Amino acid sequence: MTGEVAVLGAGMHPWGKWGRGFVEYGTVAARAALADAGVDWRDVGSIVGADTVRGGYPGYVAGATFAKALGWQGARVASVYAACASGAQAVNTARAQILSGLADVVLVVGADAAPKGFFRPAGGDRADDPDWLRFRVLGATNPTYFGLYARRRMAVHGDTLEDFAQVKVKNAALGALNPNARYRKRVTAEEVAASAVVADPLRLLDICATSDGAAALVLSSMEFARRHGAADPVRIRAVSTVTPRYPNTVLDLPDIATDSAVAAEPAADTFRASIARAAYEEAGIGPEDLSLAEVYDLSTALELQWYEDLELCGEGEAAKLLREGATAPGGRIPVNASGGLASFGEAVPAQAIAQVCELTWQLRGAAGDRQVAGARVGITANQGLFGHGSSVIAVR
Repeated sequence: MTGEVAVLGAGMHPWGKWGRGFVEYGTVAARAALADAGVDWRDVGSIVGADTVRGGYPGYVAGATFAKALGWQGARVASVYAACASGAQAVNTARAQILSGLADVVLVVGADAAPKGFFRPAGGDRADDPDWLRFRVLGATNPTYFGLYARRRMAVHGDTLEDFAQVKVKNAALGALNPNARYRKRVTAEEVAASAVVADPLRLLDICATSDGAAALVLSSMEFARRHGAADPVRIRAVSTVTPRYPNTVLDLPDIATDSAVAAEPAADTFRASIARAAYEEAGIGPEDLSLAEVYDLSTALELQWYEDLELCGEGEAAKLLREGATAPGGRIPVNASGGLASFGEAVPAQAIAQVCELTWQLRGAAGDRQVAGARVGITANQGLFGHGSSVIAVR
């Protein structure tokens, strides 16, 4: 087990399409997190920014970008990019600095001003870039492989369109209660079924949007937290950023081929399952200890897959868990109490940080109408392209 760090503050800029720059969003979230922590910006020893690579030059040096926007004060800076896992890697970098003694207080910020429509690679010919290849060779936009994952679940586990729709119904109802969510309207299963087909079998309401938004955290050493008057703060107990293991025998876009298993036996776990397993092992807990989970619902079908990858149920049992109401408010293990990406959309560098913000509010008992009763342990999970794991376990 690794030492814990305290979450002193959490802040967000609401998700939406605001037409402004990501620096503005990140600055709003950072100031909200600092105010929540009761920490003056001048007392922050380091700032870690999750990069926004589409935002022009400043996006590639997000740490310094936000340090400048908040006012130069000499803090250390770091910038990280790991696609959708960028926020978790930023949290991990901050935690490492705190545990190593390099800083007592670290501000973590991620923000994005996303383009309309699906994400696509930057311009130019890059035959060594798997993301570029899947667009150029296969024409596979993100919704295409969301649809392939959904088809696989239907073929292998018997999931239905009605199961997928119920994930959206659940998450939309929770998003309606979240002031930071972009979509704050309940939907019915009939409305999901009536929405346009995007990538068969998935409808428009099965797939998350691309959004503007930001999230920030103020992390500190436990010693600083006690001196600061936070005797029982939310604590980060584990961060998993693992990579896949060879051979990978199930196609996982943007990679467009699998490895041969002739030379080596495949790992017992899939890549996504290994992300959560590493977090559990580091935290010294198991899935039975969880109060709630925030997962990466790029599509309704992918949320169901995370139920199994987090070991909330056995393989092929995710739809059954959903139907029983176990992942809904009041259930055994509520999932995406925030409303998930279904309600927020993707703001890539911010979303893994936003997941930890939700855990923080839930573990404090400060989540309002979406509060999970008695929440004590929470996990986040998402996956960054090119083999970036992302999972954070927070406790109270």
